[in-house]
Amino acid sequence: MNSNYADVLITGAGIMGLTIARELVHHGWENILIIEKEPDLGKHASGRNSGVLHAGIYYAPDSMKAGSCLNGNFLMRQYCHEKGLPILATGKVIVARNESELPILRTLYERAMANGAKVDWLHEADLSTIEPNARTIQNALFSHYTAVVDPKRVLAQLKTDLESSGKVRFLFNCAFQGLSGSQAAVTSQGKILFKWFVNAAGACCDRVSQAFGIGNDYRLIPFKGIYYRLKASKSHLIRGSIYPVPDIRNPFLGVHFTRNVYGDVYLGPTAIPALGRENYGILEGIDSEMFQILSSDATLFLTNSKFRNVALTEPRKYLFPFFFRDAAALVQRLSPDDLESTHKVGIRPQLVDWKSKELVMDFMVIRDGRAIHVLNPISPAFTSSMDLAQKIVVMFAG
Repeated sequence: MNSNYADVLITGAGIMGLTIARELVHHGWENILIIEKEPDLGKHASGRNSGVLHAGIYYAPDSMKAGSCLNGNFLMRQYCHEKGLPILATGKVIVARNESELPILRTLYERAMANGAKVDWLHEADLSTIEPNARTIQNALFSHYTAVVDPKRVLAQLKTDLESSGKVRFLFNCAFQGLSGSQAAVTSQGKILFKWFVNAAGACCDRVSQAFGIGNDYRLIPFKGIYYRLKASKSHLIRGSIYPVPDIRNPFLGVHFTRNVYGDVYLGPTAIPALGRENYGILEGIDSEMFQILSSDATLFLTNSKFRNVALTEPRKYLFPFFFRDAAALVQRLSPDDLESTHKVGIRPQLVDWKSKELVMDFMVIRDGRAIHVLNPISPAFTSSMDLAQKIVVMFAG
C-alpha cells in the first residue's frame, strides 16, 4: 500500500476511531489508515474513563445518546465475551440525597423506560439487598444493564483485530495539522492523500472540523475529572456502582462509586473547569490556549447559570473535605481514612454552542462531502461507540 494514501483516513485512535475502522472492515473496506498524535493508544479520554457501560438512563429519548447507548452496551458486552476480555455486570444504583431529588429520579426512571433500559424502582428498604452500604431518601433506581470493562484492554484488542485484518494501518506520533486542497491532510509526518476522511480526534475534534470549515460556531471547554480510591481493605463496602441523582440540565453525573473489573473501587470524577485539553496535573497540559479557555469560561460564567453553578461548586473538590462530603452522602458508612489518592485523572472535552452559550448535551455527527466529523464525543461515547460506528459507516454509502 502507498503509505501516503488511504481510501479512508481516520484521525484519532481512540474508541471512536477504532470502532469505525472495525465497522468499515466488516463492510469490505480496505486501505484504512488511522493516524494518532500520541505514541500509543489510550493516552486520553478513551483510556482514562471509568470503563462503565451505561444503560441509556440519563438521556432524552429523542437524542442520539439515547438511540445508541443501550445497543452500544450490548455490542460491547458481546465483543468482550467473544474476546475473553474482563467484564463485571453488577448493575448500579442511583440514589437520592434529599427529597427534592425524587422528581428527577422519577424522570430518570421514565427516560429509562422510554429508552429500553431495564431498571427497577426501589423503595428505601429494598436498596440494602442490592447495595447494602448505599443510602437514599425514600426511593432509588437499580439499573440491570450497567456493566464495567477495562477500557485499555478493549482498545488493545481492537487494535490487534484491525492489524490482523490486513486492511488497517496505524501511524502513531502523527498529528493532523490541516488540509492541502480537498483530499490531502497535512500531518506532522507529511502529506497524506485520502478518498474519505473521518474526524475521530476526541478532544481535538473541533480543531480538525474547523480545518474543513465545519463547526465554527462551537468552542471546546475542558473539564477535569479527578478520582480517589477505596483502600483495598475497604473495597468490600461497595458491590457494584453507586451514583447520585444528577443535575440533568448539565451533562455531568456527579461523584460516584465504581467497582472495576479487578475489584478496585474508585470515587469520582469531578467536573472541574480545566485550563487545557490535557491539563491532567496542576500545571501539566497548560499551553497558550489557557487564555482563550479562561475567556470562554468567564463568558459562560456571566451568561449561563448552569455553568456558573458548576464553576462555583466543582473546583473546591480539589480539597479533600469537599470531595469526601459528596461521596459520603451516597453511603451509610465511609471514613476519610478509607480513601487514598490516585493518579487517575481524565478530561471531558465538552463542546459549547457559542451562539446560545449552552453546553451541547448530545453527540454530533456531521457529514460534509466525503468527510465525517464526530463531534462532542463525551460520555457515554465509549459505551455507544460500536452502535455509533454502525450508523456512521452507513453514511459512506450516501
